[in-house]
Amino acid sequence: MALADNAGSAKASEDSPFPDIIELNVGGQVYITRHPTLLSVPGSLLWEMFSQKNVRALARDSKGRFFVDRDGFLFRYILDYLRDQQLVLPEHFPERSRLQREAEYFMLPELVKMLAPKLSKENSLGDDPCQSDPEEPSPGAEPSRGIASASAGAAAGPTGTEGRRAGFITIGYRGSYTLGRDSQTDAKFRRVARIMVCGKTSLAKEVFGDTLNESRDPDRPPERYTSRYYLKFTFLEQAFDKLADAGFHMVACNSTGTCAFAHDQTDDRIWTSYTEYVFYRE
Repeated sequence: MALADNAGSAKASEDSPFPDIIELNVGGQVYITRHPTLLSVPGSLLWEMFSQKNVRALARDSKGRFFVDRDGFLFRYILDYLRDQQLVLPEHFPERSRLQREAEYFMLPELVKMLAPKLSKENSLGDDPCQSDPEEPSPGAEPSRGIASASAGAAAGPTGTEGRRAGFITIGYRGSYTLGRDSQTDAKFRRVARIMVCGKTSLAKEVFGDTLNESRDPDRPPERYTSRYYLKFTFLEQAFDKLADAGFHMVACNSTGTCAFAHDQTDDRIWTSYTEYVFYRE
């Protein structure tokens, strides 16, 4: 039976079968938090999950962590909100509508309100640059203007509206290198095989032109998003130069890496990584 009041939440570590420190596996991402944090919003989905008496009713992964089948990267903002009931997002956050959907799933109505697009006095969407990230444009609406502010549109000038649309472009690539024993200082690097381009088709074609390989997604409409384009060259600096010339600035980047032994009989290791760079133009 779920706890009925806030006092019950405060005594969760004593009255419930859950430990004070909880390990969560959310969509493959591991989070560690305190049990009272998960009970901080009464009536939420996590409150219902971790205030019950039957621990065995909850799904677990192979290592015994409680498993939640949701977006593991966006859950960091859900957990931050549970800690202090405040929302702080990165500048030019592109996944606001997806985070709102996660807030609805976890039954956090106040967070849903914070993420909802605001209306201006003229009953139109305000200038919040992160208000939504729809793939399909609204009927009658000018494409890709949802994330552009009024000031940015004015700065583009009378001839820059079509060629200087606001938007995001993500550059991704995989790299690897082999590293031998500690006494060996040199490493054998492998050439970057392919540079991926993610974003709106019209922006990708504007920036990269004929260096954009469209063979994997040839019929994509210009106002749809794609993650299947890649570049015909393999120099990251060349891609960055083209983005800079088009007025884009890097706003975020992330990287993941793994290590494996190349041979069972040696200490040689193969390191592989995947890196993404996010660029934005106002």
